[in-house]
Amino acid sequence: MAEELHQETTAENQPSAELPDVKLTPKAVEMVVRMRDKEGLPADQGLRIGVVGGGCSGFQYQLQFDTEKEGDRVTVIDGVRVLVDEFSLPYIAGTTLDYVEGLHGAGFKFDNPRASRTCGCGSSFSA
Repeated sequence: MAEELHQETTAENQPSAELPDVKLTPKAVEMVVRMRDKEGLPADQGLRIGVVGGGCSGFQYQLQFDTEKEGDRVTVIDGVRVLVDEFSLPYIAGTTLDYVEGLHGAGFKFDNPRASRTCGCGSSFSA
């Protein structure tokens, strides 16, 4: 993706040099803010991006609004707090989250450089 994404980290959660942060495209940021506002959540509610075992390829992505927990990697992208837990980070570090609209519907799309295989639905992967 040629477009550079603006990122800031909070002082208490400096990123480690070993693993890159997760990124959001401007469209993904817009949709996260829209959904957070629609649900009536305060701005301090972050978008938690994680993985759990399951799906047809081994791991499944999870998205939900949440508060910061101990051990989270926190990145602020254009005012949206992005939270990633310690377990998930090695599997999704460097992933870009986008929001796409097309003939088959609309939704969030993960571009994960660490995924060695993904399923047809795009919501599960193996690493």
